[in-house]
Amino acid sequence: MDALQLGAKLMGSPTSGPLLDAGTRLFFSDAARTMIVRAADSYVRRKLDANERAASPWRRIQRERLLMARTALHTVDRLAARRALSRPLARRVVETWGRAFFLPPEKQPVGLRFKAERGCAPPFFIVIGPGHACNLGCAGCYANSGESAARLPWPMLDRIIAEAREQWGIPLVVFSGGEPLAYRSEGKGVLDVVEKHPDCMYLMFTNGTLIDQQTAARMARLKTLTPAVSVEGLRERTEERRGAGVFDRILRAMDCLGEAGVPFGVSVTATRSNCDEVLSDEFLDFFFGERGAFYGFLFHYMPIGRSATLQRMPTPEQRIRLWRRTWEVIENRRIFLFDFWNSGPLAQGCVSAGREGGYIYIDWNGKVMPCVFAPYSAANIHEVYARGGTLDDVWSAPFFQAIRRWQNDYGYGRAPSDDGNWLRPCPIRDHHALFREWVDAHHPEPEDEAAAQALRDEGYYKGLVAYGKDLAEFSQDVWEEEYCCFPKS
Repeated sequence: MDALQLGAKLMGSPTSGPLLDAGTRLFFSDAARTMIVRAADSYVRRKLDANERAASPWRRIQRERLLMARTALHTVDRLAARRALSRPLARRVVETWGRAFFLPPEKQPVGLRFKAERGCAPPFFIVIGPGHACNLGCAGCYANSGESAARLPWPMLDRIIAEAREQWGIPLVVFSGGEPLAYRSEGKGVLDVVEKHPDCMYLMFTNGTLIDQQTAARMARLKTLTPAVSVEGLRERTEERRGAGVFDRILRAMDCLGEAGVPFGVSVTATRSNCDEVLSDEFLDFFFGERGAFYGFLFHYMPIGRSATLQRMPTPEQRIRLWRRTWEVIENRRIFLFDFWNSGPLAQGCVSAGREGGYIYIDWNGKVMPCVFAPYSAANIHEVYARGGTLDDVWSAPFFQAIRRWQNDYGYGRAPSDDGNWLRPCPIRDHHALFREWVDAHHPEPEDEAAAQALRDEGYYKGLVAYGKDLAEFSQDVWEEEYCCFPKS
């Protein structure tokens, strides 16, 4: 029995696993938890010291992985100490995520079959925008959400998740929007589909304003969903984009989640105007110290959707500053942060288009896209199902294949080198001319009129191409010095 099989065996089932039960009890004992955290911290420090001396091209990335692991441990320690995480929920989270990492899709029979047939492992997760409706009208919304009836019918949403589990073995489903909690079909919402499929973990990006005590209590009972609440900074920045009064509604939602013992995080869109505030000490103290956020996701503003403009994007200089600040916070403050562009080296580049360990995105109209921020559809799931197809047929779309070939050529699965700068991993923003070649060759359908207009806008094209060139120039020295330079012996 190898380590992966042993770990999975010790995890047990949702109603067993004596070692997991004992470990959870220990972790909620302050004295025992302090000993565990100190021992683990000492182990990680020794690994970090050894890694600094290693003659390996993975040295910087291995350091990042160790820092993230240590940060996750300290985050759970903080939440357990303040009783912001219920014991039953903690047990379920550890069990489900433990299975995801001990037995990821490529180690399961379904993943082995997928790899035997297609030469690579399946995606790790799927992102679904179940409905376009939203109760807010945020400036610059990437999805242009609002008062809209567009949504995936309940049977379709149910089938997509079931099929992703059966065909790909995914352990994680992500809900975006629109506002996921505004979704209704046949009298059911997103929490109903979470309840129907309890063998997954769920991450939901939400504006938070529809979370009340009843909703938070149900999330606590489900034990498999964590909401990432969207903020733009502190009060002024958040209400500037999301509307007057929204900040207090967000805080009430966080209070409800905290009282119910549901782990939650914050999701931030970094723009040219707020990128210094969103990782400031004041921001971190408030959301991670006072409010008890478990994690933070950073998304750089993308010029798509409502009132899209290149002027909101962080500059290349700001982007590198965010990269430095993120790792400073992770290392020194031990706050769990993931930046979906600047963490490109950690993820070994772009994770879109159904890449091994990556994901695809399905919106409220059934359009299947490589990424939430690349609004061009290679297929429509309604049409695929109508002709007897499955998610496997979607995965095989030529548009997605072209992106995956580039991901491999750019360095995924190989050691860091000068050939591919993973600090600029995004095809649509960092390599826009190449992305447009794929669009011209495969003719994916624009998600909406804004996406179609972008293809006709010469200024948009030239602006993104110029941005990519500026970023390449500004980030290359950082990439080579931090990731491609290591001791020779």
